[in-house]
Amino acid sequence: MTAGDTTTPKLRVQAASKVYQTASGNLLAIDGCSFDVAANEIVSIVGPSGCGKTTLLWSMSGLHSLSSGVIALDGKPITGPHPDIGIVFQEANLLPWRNLDANINFPFEIKGTQPDKQWVKHLLHRVGLDGFGGKFPRELSGGMQQRAAIVRALSLKPSVLLMDEPFGALDSFTRDEMNRLVEEIWLDAPTTIVFITHSIEEAIFLSDRVVVLSPRPGRVAKIYDVPFPRPRSFEIMATKEVFDLTNAIKLDIVGDRIAKSRPAEAVQ
Repeated sequence: MTAGDTTTPKLRVQAASKVYQTASGNLLAIDGCSFDVAANEIVSIVGPSGCGKTTLLWSMSGLHSLSSGVIALDGKPITGPHPDIGIVFQEANLLPWRNLDANINFPFEIKGTQPDKQWVKHLLHRVGLDGFGGKFPRELSGGMQQRAAIVRALSLKPSVLLMDEPFGALDSFTRDEMNRLVEEIWLDAPTTIVFITHSIEEAIFLSDRVVVLSPRPGRVAKIYDVPFPRPRSFEIMATKEVFDLTNAIKLDIVGDRIAKSRPAEAVQ
């Protein structure tokens, strides 16, 4: 979305704050976060551990209520789980007693509706899970389980997909493979994606923009455009421009803490 665009964003986060009540007192997790996500845009949210990234994402999904502020989908406040919003969690959360097909069908059983079998078949083919419908989660690798979780979320045809560090537990090679898979699926059928990650490189590879949160309480410290063309090849990701953007984001996250940790005489 350009600066002059006055159309309603797909998602609007406006002054979002969340306070948790704990045994030791109130804990302010996020504070006054505001940003927009345009239709069919991929936006990643990064920041130091504990800055409220997951809290913000869950509030966007309607699974958490805000203490103040508003998160709106197509201009309408999100007040609870929404059929147009899908979510992929840090764990695949496949039911161990159900095979892959039954896990994908589970949300439809809850809703009392029928899946679009051709769409599900296309998704399974797209993620390389053809022929695995009868397999149980224990028979699938971690990467295959996360592919199944992505199919389950996309099978509902959400207009917004929220992804909460879905590849954080995977090895580096599989993680890169999954990132390319997400980009390929998005290029085939663009949808609005908000992606939480601890990896700056992952955020740059996937995103149109990167939102940087400050240490807790999480506030929007800076928003970076990612101007590189798609698909993002190894050659693009190895350029000086990507390296410089990675370092700029990294300094926003850790720079102040590094400076404050140095002895006074070392800071001239």
